[in-house]
Formats: sequence, C-alpha cells, structure tokens
Amino acid sequence: MDGFGIFPYHGTMIGFLIRKNFYDHWDNMFRIVLLNLGFYASLTIFLLRGIIPHAALSYAVFAAGLLWCCVYLSAAALSVKTVSDYGAFGFADFWKNLKTGWPAGLLMGFICLALYATVTTVIPFYLQIKSPVGLLLAAVIFWTFALSVVSFQFFPAVRARLDTKPLKIIKKCFIIFFDNPGFSVFCLLHSLITLIVSGLLAFLIPGPAGILLFLDEALRLRLLKYDWLEANPDSGESRTRRQIPWDAVLIEEREKTGTRSFRNFIFPWKD
Repeated sequence: MDGFGIFPYHGTMIGFLIRKNFYDHWDNMFRIVLLNLGFYASLTIFLLRGIIPHAALSYAVFAAGLLWCCVYLSAAALSVKTVSDYGAFGFADFWKNLKTGWPAGLLMGFICLALYATVTTVIPFYLQIKSPVGLLLAAVIFWTFALSVVSFQFFPAVRARLDTKPLKIIKKCFIIFFDNPGFSVFCLLHSLITLIVSGLLAFLIPGPAGILLFLDEALRLRLLKYDWLEANPDSGESRTRRQIPWDAVLIEEREKTGTRSFRNFIFPWKD
C-alpha cells in the first residue's frame, strides 16, 4: 500500500505531473477546447428532459444522454492519451476512437446511472426508515459509493491505457485505488479544483477534456512505479513501496518534457 502519505517520496512525482500537465494543456489548448465544445454540445440532449411531461420518457432521455456523454468521454480519453504520450490527435483520430471506445463508454454510462440511482434513490430510501438498521445501511452504501467514485475516476484512463475487457477495467480501477489511496484522493481533489477553475474560464479550458488528460497522465506516471518494482523485485516491502525513487524513475520523462521559460511560453519561436 502507498498509504495516504503523498510527501516526501511522492512530492517529486506530483510536482512533475502538474508541470507536464500544464505544458500539455498549453501546447494542445485548441484541441482541448474543441473536445470540450463537443462535450457541451452533447449535453444539450438533457434540455429535452425539461420539455417532456411524461416521467418515464423523461428519465429515458436522461439515461440516453448520460450514456452518450460517457461514450463521448471514452473517445476523448483515447484521444488525450496521445497527448499524454507526447503526441497529437486530429478529427480522424477522434472518429476512430469513438468507434473503438463506445463499448467502454456505455459501460461507464451504466456505472454512472447506478451511482446516480444510489444517491437519489437508494440512500434516501434507507434514511427514511428512521431506524439504526436503516442508518447503518445508508452509511455502508454511502461509503461504498464514495469508494466507487474515487476508484472509477480512472475508468477512462484505464480503458485507454491498460485494458479493454469490462470486468478487468473495473477490477484495475479498484486495484489502483487500494494500492494508491492517497494519490487517488489527490487526483479527485485536483479534478474538483479544475472544475472550479474551468468555471472561471467559461468551462472551455481545462474543462472535462483537461480533467481526462490529467487523469491519464497521472495513471501513466503512476504505472512507472510498477515498472520500477518489477525491475527491483527485492524492493517489494511495504516501506520500500512507499519510497519509490521518483528522481531516478522520472529521468527519461523529464528529458522528454524539458523546461520552459516564460518567454518560451509566449514566444516559442524565439528560443
């Protein structure tokens, strides 16, 4: 277990993650904005729910909209993976990713529907029982829900980077959380802060695509830990697993990312 401690052994990795993510956002700002605009266009389907008087049909529209948005996010995750790997993507790539990622997107959509039903229906139902048993069940379900949210934040990145089989994607999401709980909570908090910052920038950047990029880069860099442990089988004790030598592990990544001055950000052609 990595435990909930992030520093000092993880400070190097997190600092590099934030720096690389900022560079990639800057270099791919136009692509990220386009992905976000496409996502917001997808959200317009939810407007239909407000004009449909029939409750069952209204919920069906909501479910269809959520499923489609998750399919879109799955394709977006496959696209930003290229950015995370020091590349770029175009419209043709996104279309290809949409055709490749839709099964995982539907699965993610059904998971989101289940989580939504848990919050809006299941937990309130047990709270209305007004008994110790009902309160206990509501508490258990709530913490299960919270654990699922923290774990499933990596779902698009796991699908894009590790596996395509539904059950294995779900399993690996939980493995990532239980082996890296502190890091997982940090990523969730970062996503929430990113949403707030996005609101100040009309949700165009970083936005949902920016969050997907950060989570993919977070997973990509975190997986280097396991490469190091595999290369150093005698260092598998729990204490050593918390003391990954990130300075050494990230040497190649730092060389690829490089460093930039303020002048280079504004006038890159002058360096």
